Amino acid sequence: MTCAVHAQSAPTQSDFGGAGLLQTPTARMADEGEVAFTASRTSPYTRYNFTLQPLPWLESAFRYLNIANVPYGIVPNSNSQSYKDKSIDVKVRLWPETHYLPAFSVGIRDLGGTGLFSSEYVVGNKRFGSMDASLGLAWGYMGNRGDIANPLDVLSDKFKIRPGGFSGTGGNFNTSHYFRGRPAFFGGISYQTAWQPLILKLEYEGNNYKHEPFKNNQPQRTPINVGAVYRLNRGVDLSLALERGRVAMFGFTLHTNLAESPGPTKLLDPPPPVRTQTPPTQTPQQVDWSAVSTELRSNAGIEVSKITRRGREVLVTGEQQRYFYPAKALGRTARVLDNQLGADIDWYTVVATREGMPIVATSVHRQRFDDLLDYNIDLSTFRRSVEQDTPLPQREEVLYRATPKKFDGGFSLGFSESLGGPDAFVLYQVSADYDANYHFTPNLWWSGGFSANLLNNYDKFKYDAPSNLPRVRTYVREYLTSSRITMPTFQLTTSRQLGTDLYGLAYAGMLESMYGGVGGEVLYRPMGERWAIGADVNWVKQRGFDQDFSFRQYHVATGQVTGYFNLGYKDVTLALSAGRYLAGDWGTTIDVSREFRNGVRMGAYATFTNVSAAQFGEGSFDKGIYISIPFDLMLPSSHVRSANIMWQPLLRDGGARLNKRYTLYDLTSDRDSDLFQDNLQQITE
Repeated sequence: MTCAVHAQSAPTQSDFGGAGLLQTPTARMADEGEVAFTASRTSPYTRYNFTLQPLPWLESAFRYLNIANVPYGIVPNSNSQSYKDKSIDVKVRLWPETHYLPAFSVGIRDLGGTGLFSSEYVVGNKRFGSMDASLGLAWGYMGNRGDIANPLDVLSDKFKIRPGGFSGTGGNFNTSHYFRGRPAFFGGISYQTAWQPLILKLEYEGNNYKHEPFKNNQPQRTPINVGAVYRLNRGVDLSLALERGRVAMFGFTLHTNLAESPGPTKLLDPPPPVRTQTPPTQTPQQVDWSAVSTELRSNAGIEVSKITRRGREVLVTGEQQRYFYPAKALGRTARVLDNQLGADIDWYTVVATREGMPIVATSVHRQRFDDLLDYNIDLSTFRRSVEQDTPLPQREEVLYRATPKKFDGGFSLGFSESLGGPDAFVLYQVSADYDANYHFTPNLWWSGGFSANLLNNYDKFKYDAPSNLPRVRTYVREYLTSSRITMPTFQLTTSRQLGTDLYGLAYAGMLESMYGGVGGEVLYRPMGERWAIGADVNWVKQRGFDQDFSFRQYHVATGQVTGYFNLGYKDVTLALSAGRYLAGDWGTTIDVSREFRNGVRMGAYATFTNVSAAQFGEGSFDKGIYISIPFDLMLPSSHVRSANIMWQPLLRDGGARLNKRYTLYDLTSDRDSDLFQDNLQQITE
């Protein structure tokens, strides 16, 4: 059996998630775009880790940890549930390995949790042939042995002692603990055997297990752990180890690189239009544009609203319904038009719209496109003959105007879950959902959603977390269990292009499962710029638990001003919001995300408001990490939408935002040309 992966290019995961040996991290980083899920069991601890590598020098991990011999202890009869701890880790590589210097990283485990397993560390790695050696110094949980006096004592006496105890509510940045107290050394060796699937590990850890949380101390015969990883294939690793000299560790890791994924072959897509052998001679006035519109819908995925002519240019205006990558739709549109039009047309332009609003006009030179298909020019040369501009009203000859499609709808399966609560480790619901839209005009439409509960275990959901704020989100149990048939949304929306780069949205109705009301949004997003600014204002009232047309007493005015800034580095976007949240609290949300060339996005957010940690309750402030993955990368047919996965350690009332069905930043996403340019090669598919 052979395996194409090597330890050098694909570091293995530790028991805690993230590149590492067993109990300890290394300075190594996975390839950017890598994601991994790791589950490991070392009695009495079971760890479930989700690791993201959004940047080549940044690793983040989100963890649920189960302590089998400690009860949850929050509510009566909770002894049936063992204790669950949630935490977020971050590791930053300060510099990569060179010929003379080791790779060097600094990291924090349990960055803002309860602090039960918090630890800070510095670690270096150097490779010697098939061996990869690591050596580090750890404070906190990983350094509980306390081998040496704290070298940071020279800066301040505060570093001599690490405060005891942990944060009962969790979620705080325990800065008073960071790098405090006596640290301990750790390190080890990862050895890539001649048999490529097998990697051996030898580790010395700095924890003596005499200071475990809840005084749950564990015997340790030796601080040396030994283990092995068997790489079953590119996406699955199996782990086995002996830790503490007496306890077996079993684990597995599922991992893949989302940034490099090309997705499956689109076997269910229609083939590209076959180019005619005889050049057409028809003028634009002679073309059957109704038939062309039908072909554009079926093959290029464009729901055409009109087709016009401007000199030697033909423009197709409409909304993309199938292809996530705009270049693929443009290429198919050009081929459809190429088979119809004579030599008096030189340019093809697609004016992309969203909900009746013109977003971007993308033009391709006809002859240069033909040269690309005939391999007479390469992609880099062709790129210079593609233009993207702001759609502007100009004098045009209307060749065809479509009858607007009024109604569309469809069924889907829905899934929701809650992890790590006192009632059950996993609470879930599977539902049958129906979503529908009816357009009165291109800019005015009704949208509704209906959901039927098929399967769930939310009957176990009995614990209402204490709240010192209006219960704007923590009535989730009531909303999920009060009715088998619900109506999550039922709203009327209107959209407008208010200026060349200014867009507006207004809406009223049942805006989400918990709130109904009225609101509006404006967004200024200049074409070709890497920034945008918008604001929304809403007056909403809490809906009845049955999610019908009834309301509860609570109401609030809420909204935020948001600035979006592409930092110009690896498509990292910073979104800063400030305003009023659903509980009436005022504050700021910081959202940082990175989008890869194929449209995958990884990000994290945190919201800080004028609510104290004590008022907020468990978690201290709202935060989470998320991934957005185009369905195009997962299915054998093209899809314009993405799957959005969010991990929130806790759902609380502070910092809560309205979950709007539509946002102008998403509706105008085609104004960011990066996705088009990064995937221009798909114009030939």
